[in-house]
Amino acid sequence: MFKKLLLVALCFSGTLSAQDYFYKKFHPFNPDIPSPEEFLGYGIGEHHTRHDLIVSYLTKLAEVSERASIYQYGKTHEGRKLVILTITTPENLKNLEALKKQHLAFTDPSKSPTNFDDVPIFINLGYNVHGNEPSSSEAALLTAYTMVASQNPEINTYLKHSVIFIDPTINPDGRDRHTQWANTYQGSPLVADPQDAEHNEYWPMGRTNHYWFDLNRDWLLGINPESRGKLNWYHEWYPNVVTDFHEMGSQSSYFFEPMKTNGSLNPIMPKENYEDLNNLFGNYFSKALDSIGSFYFTKEVFDGTYPGYGSSYPDLQGGLGLLFEQASSRGHKQKTAFGEITFPFTIRNQYISSITTVKAAVENKAYLRKYQQEFFKSALTNSGKSKVRGYSFSDDYDKNRVKAFIDKLLLHKIDVYESENSFVVPTKQPQYRMVQTMFETYNKYRDSVYYDASAWSVANFYNMKYKAVTGLNLGKKVISTDSFIEAKALQKSEYAYIIDYDDYNATAALNFLQQNNIKVSSSFKPFTAKTRGGNITFNYGALVVPVSLQKKDDNEVYALMKQAQNKFKVPAYSVETGYSLKGIDLGSRYVSPISKPRAAMLIGDGVRSYEAGEVWHLLDTRVHMPITKIPMRNFNRINFDKYNTLVMVSGRYNLSKTQQQKIKDWVGKGNTLITISMASKWAIDKKLVKEELISNDKKDSTETVKRKPYVDAPENIGKEAIGGVIFKVDLDLTHPLAFGYRDTQIPVYKNNSVWIAPSKNEYSTVAQYSKNPLIDGFITKKNSNEYLKKSASLVVSKVGRGRVVLFADNPNFRGSWYGTNRLFLNALFLGDKIDVPD
Repeated sequence: MFKKLLLVALCFSGTLSAQDYFYKKFHPFNPDIPSPEEFLGYGIGEHHTRHDLIVSYLTKLAEVSERASIYQYGKTHEGRKLVILTITTPENLKNLEALKKQHLAFTDPSKSPTNFDDVPIFINLGYNVHGNEPSSSEAALLTAYTMVASQNPEINTYLKHSVIFIDPTINPDGRDRHTQWANTYQGSPLVADPQDAEHNEYWPMGRTNHYWFDLNRDWLLGINPESRGKLNWYHEWYPNVVTDFHEMGSQSSYFFEPMKTNGSLNPIMPKENYEDLNNLFGNYFSKALDSIGSFYFTKEVFDGTYPGYGSSYPDLQGGLGLLFEQASSRGHKQKTAFGEITFPFTIRNQYISSITTVKAAVENKAYLRKYQQEFFKSALTNSGKSKVRGYSFSDDYDKNRVKAFIDKLLLHKIDVYESENSFVVPTKQPQYRMVQTMFETYNKYRDSVYYDASAWSVANFYNMKYKAVTGLNLGKKVISTDSFIEAKALQKSEYAYIIDYDDYNATAALNFLQQNNIKVSSSFKPFTAKTRGGNITFNYGALVVPVSLQKKDDNEVYALMKQAQNKFKVPAYSVETGYSLKGIDLGSRYVSPISKPRAAMLIGDGVRSYEAGEVWHLLDTRVHMPITKIPMRNFNRINFDKYNTLVMVSGRYNLSKTQQQKIKDWVGKGNTLITISMASKWAIDKKLVKEELISNDKKDSTETVKRKPYVDAPENIGKEAIGGVIFKVDLDLTHPLAFGYRDTQIPVYKNNSVWIAPSKNEYSTVAQYSKNPLIDGFITKKNSNEYLKKSASLVVSKVGRGRVVLFADNPNFRGSWYGTNRLFLNALFLGDKIDVPD
């Protein structure tokens, strides 16, 4: 049966056109509405469709049909449009604002409407969040055409009772990267050999967006414009059902929910969601796929523990998120153990699931609306059962980091109040479950193997000092962060200016000044200065700009200082004397000029693109500093003497001994190598540095091995992996890598098994895991006792006149770790100031 279905996809002839293979049962179609095949000039599945053509086709449908309208909710980093096609009956479309008002009443816990079956159900069909999982965007075109053009009574019923929002491509940049590859290497006849170039993309492949971020992890973190635009749209409409279409390995079949059991001990989403609703919809999907002979599986994998997926975030908003995974053809046709899998075949399964989602939602719309209403009402009820009435947080030294955190809370429609010298987030609010997501931490779990992270308390991502409170003193509600920071006007000085380095944006201001050829120094000891704004005590790392030592006149220096202050909202002060009230003076040998970073990063085959993209994104979007991305294939012909800093993120670096020596010699000349997680292990393994890894490989040969069931092997082995845990480290605040920090203990994020031993040099261990390090997440006792508690998180190792900065953890994880970004940025800007004592 499976082979026959695949062959049908390639044998379009006679009356059975390519399009009839997908939607023959929904005839007749309005002849005035162009089909995808008529518009594109080829049948769906014959080629991979570019995103601009997808947008053009949906735009055409909106132009020629009274059933559809199109809306642009944003643009990608590369400028591609993010659109949603809204489809319903002409009457519903004309009355859409009124319907939205009725719909949103069910999300307001202060209201109790009972017209559950009267309001059309709101359905968001979302496709192609991973760019090289392309079948779903093609299915989106078919689904849009069916809903707009079919005159079949079944489709007419669906439209009458629903409003369908089709988001055809959540990740256009990644999709077009893959589309170009697949179409470029498409053969005629098609080549099914898995070794063919068509089925093997080159690094970084099309899964991720422009900065190589996985957008299916970004719903909670909201870092990229694709996610922020979608979240703004989402909180305007609160759809009842949301789909999340994916692809998986070619040797598999098809997956739909229910998922594997949630790993959380007490999931904050209602049990009714992940059991009753999933099973209800699962019955629909099984019948639909049975009818066309497709095989599938459920419940085995893909847990929804992490709340930032496209299939889990809606579950925290009163909706039902649905995950689908289709075995991928990785091109147009590929051999598998079951025969040949074709692109049209993969598209049809996604299309059938799309239509079936609409069917299930329409036939259960009253149930779904009652569920959404109760979801938001229970948020208030559940919050009242806890002694915790809210969370307060503040940071007197870093307003830009606080601003970024508040911005994240507001993005998710979480209520925030400003109260005296702190901010308060009450638990009693409709978004109570999102408040839990942001602040609560856990150390007990139902399961020990996770598809993704086991920790995500976002407040810790921002190194936010927060606490649970049992009493509330709400002040003014925060509506926006636009005017959150009001920098005091900087007065002109003919002597010097000082920038407070505690602020998150201080490195961006530093880069701005250096790019404009302003000489800047860093204070390696604290001091108190008399400024035009009063007596100010400055921490380690304060930036000093001496006016008389610049090649620009005092007016030019003043203009650039004002630009830096206004652009990055950093605390800046003017001084007229170098004589400090306390501590070192401005002419001290502890006030040292900072060299301008000339940074490069190795990318390409073997390098972990996620981590490389995080570095690129941080420097591009927050620091506005260029970094040269060097492909591994060009390694031999690169003259590294052009750079003073080299970044190596996790990866499999298959460098020869000659190439390894090239890096070591370059570092020895006085340069800085920054390694992250697996690259740090590589540097130690290859003896670039005289550091050690903690290992426990020695086994007693006489020890009896305990027998275990074979079937349990994946779970037993998997639980030892570090799938994403938040730990506490002790920080040496006097070290240049820790400049800008005030607390000796900060949270770090670990998603690897790199365990670095504390340096034998007593001055080189910058951060070491605390005595009781676990803040949030799952770790086995073995990993905790034998590795974690004996390890260092950040070490600097001397190599000749240079140094290697070894991060055991990832300081830039998913573009969200504002709390540890500064450690990495300090390595870039202050690395050459680190003189490792012998």
